[in-house]
Amino acid sequence: MSPAPSCDQSLVHLESVRQVQPRVLETEKAQRMAEFFSALSDPHRLKLLSALAQQELCVCDLAAAVAMGESAVSHQLRVLKSQRLVKYRRQGRNVFYSLADGHVAAIYREVAEHLDE
Repeated sequence: MSPAPSCDQSLVHLESVRQVQPRVLETEKAQRMAEFFSALSDPHRLKLLSALAQQELCVCDLAAAVAMGESAVSHQLRVLKSQRLVKYRRQGRNVFYSLADGHVAAIYREVAEHLDE
């Protein structure tokens, strides 16, 4: 990979810095966002999200849909749940998972569309 282009001359544009600097993420929020994106960095978790973007599913149906074992699916769902990407509800002996809210669905759709461009 070639290096990113950079300035030929190091010159700070103070007005631009003053406009941007107050809006730069605080370290704590940047850390939380990094953890959030880390949860999305696993292909197995993304496959689970793609299934849940279509409909609510129980763990055994999710495992069959993505061709993974139920214990592996449960482990990945714990990671997604820890970042509030999925939610669940119990119905009898089954646990049904769905995307946590419309924001998660929108993030999933936007990234998928971006990659298809």
